[in-house]
Amino acid sequence: MTIDDFHSNRINQKSADNSMSNLPNAISDPCVHCGFCLPTCASYRVLGTEMDSPRGRIHTLKAIKQEELVMDKVIASHFDTCLGCFACVTACPSGVRYDQLLEETRPLLNDNKLRNPCQSIIRKLLLNFLPYPNRLRRILQALRFYPGSTLQETIRRLGISNILGPQIEAMEALLPPLTSKNFNDNWKVYNPAKGKYRGKVGLVLGCVQRCFDPDVNQAVLSVLVANGFDVVIPNNQGCCGAVSHHQGQINQTEELANALIKSFNSAIGPNKPGGDQQLDAILVAASGCGHTMKSYGKTINLKDKLKTSVLDVHEFLIDKGLSKEFKASLGELSYLDDSNEKNENIVEIAYHDACHMLHGQDIFMEPRELLNLIPNIVINEAKEAGVCCGSAGIYNIVQPEEANELGKIKAQDLTDTGAKLIASANIGCTLQLRKHLNKKVKVAHPLQILACAAGLHDFPGLIQSRLVPQISREGENW
Repeated sequence: MTIDDFHSNRINQKSADNSMSNLPNAISDPCVHCGFCLPTCASYRVLGTEMDSPRGRIHTLKAIKQEELVMDKVIASHFDTCLGCFACVTACPSGVRYDQLLEETRPLLNDNKLRNPCQSIIRKLLLNFLPYPNRLRRILQALRFYPGSTLQETIRRLGISNILGPQIEAMEALLPPLTSKNFNDNWKVYNPAKGKYRGKVGLVLGCVQRCFDPDVNQAVLSVLVANGFDVVIPNNQGCCGAVSHHQGQINQTEELANALIKSFNSAIGPNKPGGDQQLDAILVAASGCGHTMKSYGKTINLKDKLKTSVLDVHEFLIDKGLSKEFKASLGELSYLDDSNEKNENIVEIAYHDACHMLHGQDIFMEPRELLNLIPNIVINEAKEAGVCCGSAGIYNIVQPEEANELGKIKAQDLTDTGAKLIASANIGCTLQLRKHLNKKVKVAHPLQILACAAGLHDFPGLIQSRLVPQISREGENW
């Protein structure tokens, strides 16, 4: 069935209360259906249907606006297959803002009539736990000894998780090993710079990142302090709203965003734990969070405003430059091969471009420039760097079949580079890659690798001989 046949079958289905009619014409009109978006579209890549492509969805929205179609379960399902990776925005020669169209459309998809009960329940459960670290940790606590256990091996071998449904199987497959670090947020609010003072920044911990990969935040803090920056970490900060924002949950997103802003604003000032001096920037080490926070006040309504700009940690460090002392501390990395032998040759790294960093924030060179400062690092580029890995917020849970196909494609593309290590600057991507690489290649945040080369941080499989004590995490418990 062609897209025109699909539309003709639904022609004249009118709706007096069609909120899609408020979409601005200028957003979609520039689309000339040239097809440049198709090779970059992750959903089209695995489904191969026009309705699951950007131009197909745009054509559908035009028909809805013209009251030739109404949003029903079938149409909604084709929007649910969209990962929101924005690769099509980068590829479009006509400047079509598909990202803005998606922003307008996603809230409409949350009508319970447009999804089956199972789909609605899974989404509600995820959005009631993932953005709330304390709630998430209560669930993880019950599973603390499960990852890597004999029980997990048995359940996977017998296919029990699959019997419980593809969404449950997907969640089980993403679970990382859990240690005491995953359950503690013992950060000092105020972390003074070492060496020559160069500024003062705030650090966003992220809700999923702090629970699933807390060593990332430790590495980021270590690098910032070692480069002369005071770092403020509010002791009551929560989720930035990215998880709910990607699902079109406007009210929840605004509530989370306003709470995060309040936590940072209330940490700075006279007699405040973060000190009197205002922040030069608020830094984010997860690209999904950074993309959402940069939209504060634009697509997300706020009661208050952040008193400084939001920057990705990579772009901040490249803009400010690394200190001479830190550069001098960067030594050659080694890795352990399959025989556990130390290999002191060139360390080959493949950098994975997270969609919300590459397409959402236009950040490409900065992480690579930081990694290239390590003396014996060589970056091997993947052939399809701009194609989504299939993580996309909670997409790899709510659309597991499509996400699995994309994960396999991405894992193969990265391993084909011959890299011994993969750098990923987004927690969702990291979990997705680790799942599909199946321990064949390790995945680390670029700041973890940089900190390891400077002797500030330890990462399994990487060795840097001049290790120095880590910055203490002892401080206020919260």
